[in-house]
Amino acid sequence: MDGLLVADLMTHPVVTVSPMTPFKHLVAVLAEYRIGSVPVIDSYGRPIGVVSETDLLAKEEQRGVLKPPSLLASGRRWRHWDKARGTTADDVMTREVQTIRRDESVSAAARRLVDDDVRRLYVVDDSGRLVGVLARRDVLHVFLRDDDELRAEIERAVWRCVGDEADQEPARVNVRVVDGEVTLTGKVRRRSQARRAAEVVEAIPGVVAVYNEFRFAEDDVVAG
Repeated sequence: MDGLLVADLMTHPVVTVSPMTPFKHLVAVLAEYRIGSVPVIDSYGRPIGVVSETDLLAKEEQRGVLKPPSLLASGRRWRHWDKARGTTADDVMTREVQTIRRDESVSAAARRLVDDDVRRLYVVDDSGRLVGVLARRDVLHVFLRDDDELRAEIERAVWRCVGDEADQEPARVNVRVVDGEVTLTGKVRRRSQARRAAEVVEAIPGVVAVYNEFRFAEDDVVAG
């Protein structure tokens, strides 16, 4: 699972609607699939908007409100007024769509989800067509990796960092993984190798923590 990509964890195929999907059908789609939002795609399969429960609730929120907001009212008030009078997806959808390419790393996706404070990213191909959706819960699935599977990948990665040198004492490496927490023990030739190995392990998807307990024969790291 080296270099885990968005495509590896995304949900697909995706439930979608068209711009002309009627309001009542939008509500039915969210209820049937038990989802909080649904992407709106154009005739080429590209995402052009998202209809969420909040967008649809505007109609009930504004029920009985006959006068439009004042000219000094907030943009939010005006958007809700307009959405409440909508009858299709095009009328009520939020037009800003948070997208990500399927060949982006899962780590990059996680940063987007946190930095942009969004619950999901819509995954597109090179042509901008919708091919999947990546939710926060999908990204968290990486931490459900089996410890044995994780240990095998870690061992390969560590040996690439501390591989034996022909004229040196062979490295001795032990990897222990419990609930995603990794302990590295044994002896390697140089301190820099031990440090690099720990850094590489920390970057492996599914690792919760790394405890670098390697001993080394030569301290080649300059202090400071």
